[in-house]
Amino acid sequence: MLTKTKTVDGAAIKKAIEGRDGKLLSSFYNDDAVVRVIDRNNPPSKPREIRGRAAISTFWDDICSRAMTHKVDTTVAEGDNLAFMQACAYPDGTKVYCAAMLELKNGRIAKQTVVQAWDE
Repeated sequence: MLTKTKTVDGAAIKKAIEGRDGKLLSSFYNDDAVVRVIDRNNPPSKPREIRGRAAISTFWDDICSRAMTHKVDTTVAEGDNLAFMQACAYPDGTKVYCAAMLELKNGRIAKQTVVQAWDE
């Protein structure tokens, strides 16, 4: 079932991420959206690709279920693009940092690229 949402903007992204609301985050995506993740385990030549809202929902449910904090530091919007920076921390002090670029179509996310790094 499609959850009706307003146009995705920085405030909505911040609220959903910081609130660890996977269902709300998933509702921001088009049915055929693609999330591309680039990190140590998924280099630029072989990024992880998560295709379709159902798979993206599973991705966000996993992230939002983890015992960690999320803080969206900065959001920048221009036309049909929205970028944000996100700092996360696990209870043991391990930190993760993420830069994300969203491409919007009809006010919803069509493509997202995430570049992330974490303490090891």
